[in-house]
Order: sequence, then C-alpha cells, then structure tokens
Amino acid sequence: MRIDRRNFLGTALATGAAAFTAPRLLRAQTPAPPAAAPIHDAKVEKLFKSPDRYPNALEATPDGLWVGDQVSERVLKMDWQTGKVLEDFVAEAHNTSGLAVGGGYLWIGCNGAGTAASTRPFTRPFDKQYGEIVQCDMKTGKQIKGYRTPWGSQHGTAWARDTNMLWAVAPGMGFAAELDPKDGLRVLRMVSIGSAGTPHGIDVVDGALWIMYAADRLVKKFDMSGKVLETWKLGPNDPDPHGMCIHDNYVYYCDAGLGGGRTPSPGTVPQIICRFPLKA
Repeated sequence: MRIDRRNFLGTALATGAAAFTAPRLLRAQTPAPPAAAPIHDAKVEKLFKSPDRYPNALEATPDGLWVGDQVSERVLKMDWQTGKVLEDFVAEAHNTSGLAVGGGYLWIGCNGAGTAASTRPFTRPFDKQYGEIVQCDMKTGKQIKGYRTPWGSQHGTAWARDTNMLWAVAPGMGFAAELDPKDGLRVLRMVSIGSAGTPHGIDVVDGALWIMYAADRLVKKFDMSGKVLETWKLGPNDPDPHGMCIHDNYVYYCDAGLGGGRTPSPGTVPQIICRFPLKA
C-alpha cells in the first residue's frame, strides 16, 4: 500500500504556495534579522554496544531503548541503564533506518536497496528496492502492512506521544512529515528541515522537532514552523551518528559503523550507543 500520493502532493503544493506568497505580503515591512540560534558542543558519553554491528534506528519508550539494525533487521529493546536485552526478534523490514513505537505497533522506516544491507550474503522475501514504512507486530516483527513512501528513501521515524501521530524524515526532499496512523499514514503537514547534511534520526518531544544530521554531525531542534531553535555539535572524535531519540533530557544516538557521510570518522565505534545531555 502507498501513502496517499494525491494528499502528499496537495500538502506539498500548499506548503510551497505559502512559502512563495508570504514574502509578497510582507514586502513593505523591514523586520529585524532573527537572532542566531545557539550552538552547543555535545558532551558525548559512550554507554554500551548493540549486539549487531549496524544499529541504525533508535526509539525511546519509558521501559526501554528500542534499536533497529539495518543489515540483520534485528529489533531489540534494551535496558536504559545496563543495555540488557529485554526483547529480541528479526523484523520483516529492509535496510532499517527508522524505528517508532506507538499505537500498539512498530513502525519501521525502510530505506530499500543501498548501504550495508545491500552487501549482506542473504536476502529475505520482504526485501524491497524502494523506501517504505512498515507496520509490524511489537512482539514478533511480523509485517502487518507496508506503505510505500512517495518521497523515496526513508530514514528516521518517531512516534509523537502527545498527539499519537507518526513522524518521518524525507531526506532527499528536505522535510519531516507528520502522518496519521489511523488514516493510511495520510500526510497532515510537512516541516522544512533541509536536505543538506543527511537528515537521519528524528524525535518529537514537547511540541518540538529534533533532527540528527548524520554527515554534518549535528542535532537541531526546530519549532513546527521550521525555525531552528538550538543546535548541538558532535566533536570530530565522537562516534558517528545515525539513529537518534530523546529520553530524560538526553539525546541518545547509535553508530552504525558506516560513518555519517559514508566515510567513518576517527572516532567511529561500530555498534556503540551514546548519549549527551541537553544542557547548555
């Protein structure tokens, strides 16, 4: 099944029209330039390793950290403090790049062919050559339904617990989309996040949108208009970033062993789960 393409195109056209018409309405005004968003140096702490080499997706729930591997398609729930594995199964996904938990299901962002998953020595019946979001059973990983994404490659996914809506990163088109899980993943709105720097991990906390830029090694906090509120910057010797989530005022992220821009950094630690505090 496809996410409603007509709805997606209509939402995109409306977003684009607003972007082009708003400046005309404000042409006579000369507002002061906006203040630059603060940039913080992330103080990264290495925690524990995921059992498989290529963790690429994270999701935070109160009772554990969920991890998805992009090669084995293994999904784990791990203890926040110790890394002990609490749940463990192989999901019917392909090139897992995003993981959301909500509404009683897993929602896995699948990036299709490419990266490390394309070199594995085996295939599965549910492998695809295109991006999609798959709805899976939370205990077994069995696929219930697949939604092909109209924007192509699919990276991070996240569940917004205040609205019970699903969010997804559309990396090539430079936006994050809010999707209605009760209406065929109908696109409700899109927030511009830019396509440069490889937007990957995503979370939505207290009405703010958080995006991990894998190649640029940044985490940006946006409001829902697309304004950057704050930025956190990883150091050159910190592990490489891929999937991301937020828990108890920490950003958690994983190093998938490939490098944010496909060239591993000097600090890469494949499999490692890291975190840094959201404190200036």
